[in-house]
Amino acid sequence: MAAAPAVAVDNRRLAQAWRTGKNWPLSVGHRAGSRRNAQRQNGRVVINSSVLVLNRSFQPIHVTNVRRAFTLLYSGVAQAIDHQFRIFDFDSWSHLSAETGDDVIHTVDRAIRVPRVIMLQLYDRMPKAKVRFSRHNIYTRDANTCQYCGRQLARSDLNLDHVKPRSQGGRTAWENVVCCCVDCNLAKGARTPEQAKMRLLRAPIRPRWTPTFRTAGESVRYREWLPFLDLANASYWNVELEE
Repeated sequence: MAAAPAVAVDNRRLAQAWRTGKNWPLSVGHRAGSRRNAQRQNGRVVINSSVLVLNRSFQPIHVTNVRRAFTLLYSGVAQAIDHQFRIFDFDSWSHLSAETGDDVIHTVDRAIRVPRVIMLQLYDRMPKAKVRFSRHNIYTRDANTCQYCGRQLARSDLNLDHVKPRSQGGRTAWENVVCCCVDCNLAKGARTPEQAKMRLLRAPIRPRWTPTFRTAGESVRYREWLPFLDLANASYWNVELEE
């Protein structure tokens, strides 16, 4: 049986996809079959992977996905930054040649390199955000690790513990709640660590908000992020030089 024809996507449909972030033409130009299915699956992984967002002062403010990053880039709201700190609009970025190992998005006539850092052109503020006090964020702060025995477990095997029990006046707050395994929770009971002769790995604290806190504790996913997650380094690139 003859192979299915290659999929083609016209420019108007492609533009609509970039503007709306919907119906992205993944792995276009590939033929049907198991290879095409594998390429589609890889395309979905890439399109949902992470991109660091900077304000126009080169300070990190958010982590988004590739689909949204291309929408911002195409609409002119953001520009892409490469590993040499060069800045590109959508047209110039789409004409860059992908290097070996780069993630790409396939269109009907080219493979466009995925930007891992984008910069908003008009936004120069830092978000006034704090980390929500929630079970998810406590697990994230403690890296899904029991703060007594040190085992890293699936979240379904973890619980929350009041370091100073509520029955002894302990508060439900960042500084008094930790992630712990079921065994340690039962062994400690309604006692303090000192009373139970158990030791905390580290004192619990309120985590500081960062643009990558929400990424399940993985502070750096791509090497291109490194210069910008160090705010001192980011400020170095943006400081006004004296004549």
